[in-house]
Amino acid sequence: MAVLVLAMQGIALFGFILFFVLWFMHLMSIIYARLHLHKKRSEVKQPFAQLAGVSLLKPLKGVDPNLMSNLETFFTLDYPKYEILLCVQDQDDPAIDVCKKLLAKYPGVDCPCSLVAGGKKVGINPKINNLMPGYEGARYNLVWICDSGIRVKPDTLADMTNQMTDKVGLVHGLPYVADRQGFAATLEQVYFGTSHPRSYISANVTGIKCVTGMSCLMRKDVLDQAGGLVAFAQYIAEDYFMAKAIADRGWKFSMATQVALQNSGSYSIAQFQSRMIRWTKLRINMVPATVLEPVSECFLASLIIGWAAHYVFRWDMMVFFMCHCLAWFISDYIQLTGVQGGPLCFSKLDFAVAWFIRESMAVQIFLSALWDPTISWRTGRYRLRCGGTAEEILDV
Repeated sequence: MAVLVLAMQGIALFGFILFFVLWFMHLMSIIYARLHLHKKRSEVKQPFAQLAGVSLLKPLKGVDPNLMSNLETFFTLDYPKYEILLCVQDQDDPAIDVCKKLLAKYPGVDCPCSLVAGGKKVGINPKINNLMPGYEGARYNLVWICDSGIRVKPDTLADMTNQMTDKVGLVHGLPYVADRQGFAATLEQVYFGTSHPRSYISANVTGIKCVTGMSCLMRKDVLDQAGGLVAFAQYIAEDYFMAKAIADRGWKFSMATQVALQNSGSYSIAQFQSRMIRWTKLRINMVPATVLEPVSECFLASLIIGWAAHYVFRWDMMVFFMCHCLAWFISDYIQLTGVQGGPLCFSKLDFAVAWFIRESMAVQIFLSALWDPTISWRTGRYRLRCGGTAEEILDV
């Protein structure tokens, strides 16, 4: 009996700690999004003409409906000195035709632009293999690795290099999603405007290195000290280990004031779910504490906290659960509008439906990630190992 009482007291204590931690994260991410994101160009720190040269590496594979328009935004950047290296692994990839059209359309662009085809097999990570020739040929010390589905504003690169102060070794953009049509697009936008920035922003604000490789500006000489790109080819989540290598050498990180705007032309609820499962699998293998992730989701957290409130204060558990979920819902909407930096392209009803479905999927996504340690990414299948390394599964 005494053991049961101690266990219940322990759960209640955990519930109250969880309450304060989660709402601290809510508050911190909302304030940060409102104060830091979407700053105007007048707030830059360095004179425009003195901004350092940048080598942009674009890993490309296949063509989606928005590839041409996304890539074109990089040819029209307002920046004094940069080069574009369009990296394509396969010689027959249809992305090559898109690259050639853009190179022909912008022959007089102020920055050097090159198509780097062929790749270089140095490990199991297809993105690293694709980027290797471009990385080796990069002429500038600042290297910007930016995924094919990202679109930018004319001043995006200036914003990022302005964050690259003397003590900063990596500048990253908070992942978000461009306005697109359809419920699947709304679901993605709700996730990347609520749950994801809550953990992403609060981690970075409290000093935890949390970086995604969608849009990262890094010092090439620091990466070379860690062995260059080839040193990270054994990992699928190369962005995590590249960031760790930079941090281990004493460099700080900074978040850009502009979001990394994903604008893929191919999206669906199934693709979103598959992507979330893949990311969860990677986190579980890299960071064991990820097993606690489900208790940070609204419904499960509200149940635990509601039970703690009932046990200690004798409050009605279900009433507390409903009120807590409502408060979470409202704070998520405020968070989303802060990350958006302007009016949303969908209604409050659409937000409510997408929010409820996303929250309902959270535990199922986590359990699916635990069930199978293999992932499918691009054209390969990989078996994850503890510590973040992986081996490719070859068809026999």
